[in-house]
Amino acid sequence: MPSFIDNGTRFHLDDPTLAPNSAGYLWNRRMMIQMNSRGYAVSQYMDPEPRKYAHPPIIPAPTFMLPEQTYYPNHPGRFFYVRDNDTGTLFSAPYEPVRARLDRFAFEPGLSDIRWLIEKDGVRVELCLVLPVDDVAELWTAKITNMTSAPKKLTFVPFFPVGFSSWMNLGGHFDADLNAVLCTSVTPYQKIEQYFKNQHLKDITFLAASRRPDHFEVGQQAFEGEGGLRAPSALADGGHLRDGEAYYEIPACIMQWDLTIAGGESEDFRFLFGPARDEAEISALKTRYLDGDIEQVRRDYHAYVVEGGRSCLKVQSPDETFNHVVNHWLPRQVFYHGDTNRLTTDPQTRNYLQDALGMLFIRPEAARAVILHAVSQQHVSGKMPDGILLRPDAELKYINQVPHTDHGVWLVITAKAYLDETGDHSILDEMVAWTDDPAPASVREHITRALRFLAAAVDERGLPYIEQGDWCDPMNMVGYKGKGVSGWLAEASSHAMSLWSEVCAAEGDQETAGWLKAEADALVERINRHLWVGDWYGRGITDDGVVFGVPADKEGRIFLNAQSWALLCGAADDDRKARMLKAIDEQLVTPYGVEIQAPSFTAMREDIGRLTQKWPGVAENGSVYNHAAAFYAASLYHVGESDRGFNVLRAMMTNPDREDIAARGQLPLYIPNYYRGAYRQFPRTAGRSSNLFNTGTVAWVYRMVIEQLCGVRGDGKGAVIAPQVPSSWQTLSFTRRLRGATFNVTFSRDDGIAEQVVEIDGQRAEGGRLAGIEAGRIYDVRVKAPR
Repeated sequence: MPSFIDNGTRFHLDDPTLAPNSAGYLWNRRMMIQMNSRGYAVSQYMDPEPRKYAHPPIIPAPTFMLPEQTYYPNHPGRFFYVRDNDTGTLFSAPYEPVRARLDRFAFEPGLSDIRWLIEKDGVRVELCLVLPVDDVAELWTAKITNMTSAPKKLTFVPFFPVGFSSWMNLGGHFDADLNAVLCTSVTPYQKIEQYFKNQHLKDITFLAASRRPDHFEVGQQAFEGEGGLRAPSALADGGHLRDGEAYYEIPACIMQWDLTIAGGESEDFRFLFGPARDEAEISALKTRYLDGDIEQVRRDYHAYVVEGGRSCLKVQSPDETFNHVVNHWLPRQVFYHGDTNRLTTDPQTRNYLQDALGMLFIRPEAARAVILHAVSQQHVSGKMPDGILLRPDAELKYINQVPHTDHGVWLVITAKAYLDETGDHSILDEMVAWTDDPAPASVREHITRALRFLAAAVDERGLPYIEQGDWCDPMNMVGYKGKGVSGWLAEASSHAMSLWSEVCAAEGDQETAGWLKAEADALVERINRHLWVGDWYGRGITDDGVVFGVPADKEGRIFLNAQSWALLCGAADDDRKARMLKAIDEQLVTPYGVEIQAPSFTAMREDIGRLTQKWPGVAENGSVYNHAAAFYAASLYHVGESDRGFNVLRAMMTNPDREDIAARGQLPLYIPNYYRGAYRQFPRTAGRSSNLFNTGTVAWVYRMVIEQLCGVRGDGKGAVIAPQVPSSWQTLSFTRRLRGATFNVTFSRDDGIAEQVVEIDGQRAEGGRLAGIEAGRIYDVRVKAPR
């Protein structure tokens, strides 16, 4: 049955048909691969922009992982055929493309590798994928075992499709000196300047082996023949590969070994797959990884992923799945985001900063560097750019060429969180120039000026313009005429101003603190005057002056973000809060989490934009969009609704049982950017996972678990300890590292007490406050709460 194994550091799936698109992922700073349980793959690397080395068998497009990624027979994958030469039977590992009924199947992604175990007719195939720390390459091992007592004559054929890489020039051949199949291409170009720019590109995709093959094939169609990939003609009737090359034909990396394996014996193989610029690079990679110490490669990569991204928290709660996710898989996903910047050279500013928000709890110094780099690209007006350039030769692309208005908010939230976690106020005195003015200013001034810019970019009502989007990218037509405003941004700006007012006041800058507090309060008044309609807040006001996201709307009647941030900024009093929560429960809560809005749009609404063109229940059009759900959970913890907050967080985590895995279509190894919504409109597909693990959700969830549920956060020179533990939990214990100190915390519910009590080293701490944190010290903390 599906379950966590190895103390939660690995997951076991025993059926390739239960959740066909379920996957694990690996990465280093230069590449990433998502491996499907059945053998399909989505991979990409930086060169310096994102590129593929295994393509679809059609004209290549510059896409990466797609939400609800579709897999098809010729989708890029990593497949291994096994033919019994006595019986003629054929199967493939991990499962595709043959899809033979297997005697045993195990897909077991771990923290630093992905492995499979497949058994069929007395043959066991064990596969394992690991990445190196620094190179763009996949290192595969395969072990073929005869489980019977009699000898077996087998043919073993790894098949790694490469696909259509270029309409200009593509082909392939076997290089005997390298013992590798080389699939070659020339990246297409039109302008002469592009020829010189492209000369450094890795236009070879290769598969190198540790053993010389008996035969090979490079032409994919020659391999498939009339039988297709499920029954390749090249392997029919005991045939063997033709040792053929590809001449402007779709190439593939295919090798064949004919094996006679005695009873109980095994044969081992090692493969290296990836892109290269030339044969010399392939030779160097082979020496390093095929001829080198593979166990050292494994140890190094494990240290990189696990030790390099070590969590500051370890929990032991009554919920075992929650423990495994929080202790291992959530910090891993947080580290991936902060470590790679999602494998782009121009991350959206909001993504760049929020991913750093998560890195605060893993590598605070990385978050510090992000803040400094982000403000270096801020305009002297205070405006933050739509994207952050990570290289001198990078350019703003795609969505970063569309004007959005929210980026300054994330600078404030991330900077405030950095100060709370580290106590490092020296960052505020760092002097950084502007992107359009070489005269440096302090980070303090950069942040304050970002808020002054937000305060000034408002309409006659004093509400902030939305331009072509705020946090919600596809809400692109609310304000494209220059008049529409964002209710959510008004709330988020008010919240950010309140946060920064606290920092300014603590530093003695009462003038700025007072101005910020007055602006925050004024925004709250405008929000309540213009956007409270019925029992909840509207999402915004269009160019034509129409408030939307209100009870009169048949579709898009209620938007979650407008309610969450009203709680965060303090706009909602107790009466409004009760009415909002009731509306959310009735209209947005589903068995798979809280929907971003409802009902989902079923037709284009031109005064809102392209989000209304998305399929109902998908992405921003009514899905359980976990980033928005995380904001909601944060707002619930903010107002003391801890049980509701935990329920929202827990719904993001797949349960390790057949029913939930089948419904969601993913394993509990990461939080996806969304689960399908439109639960009340299209219940059949509700809950289906996007299987996309690039999401700002995880930074917020990780922070909430640490600072709200476990409730240990930095505050000034000290700390506040105020756990908000689900009422169903009678006990909780955890270890939390903060500013060089270790807090060992035990929580229990006791009879005879009226309020939560915190004791630090045996002494009662009023309000749960610790005046100062002593680096290197271990604090013993006991928290007692009413039963």
